[in-house]
Amino acid sequence: MFIHPKTFAVLLLPVLVSGCLTLSGHYELKAFDHNGKPALGNIRSVAQGSGIYSARNAMCSALETGATIRIYHLETGKELASESPYHCRRHKKAV
Repeated sequence: MFIHPKTFAVLLLPVLVSGCLTLSGHYELKAFDHNGKPALGNIRSVAQGSGIYSARNAMCSALETGATIRIYHLETGKELASESPYHCRRHKKAV
């Protein structure tokens, strides 16, 4: 099967563009336990841009299995639909 170079370029463009997008702005991360109750009490977690991934992963490693992390843009208050809600995976047991 042969794909014309122009067709290939058109199909590849969205993949390349989406890989170049980065998060900007400040976000608040809120953690909830498996029952939907706040898991961090009065602790407020804020991250800038792509720092949400490190913050989210750190929160998941500290929380019980089944926790959910929700990420909100601080200026608009809207939930970051592309990354939230995030359901923490089960912890790997240490060997």
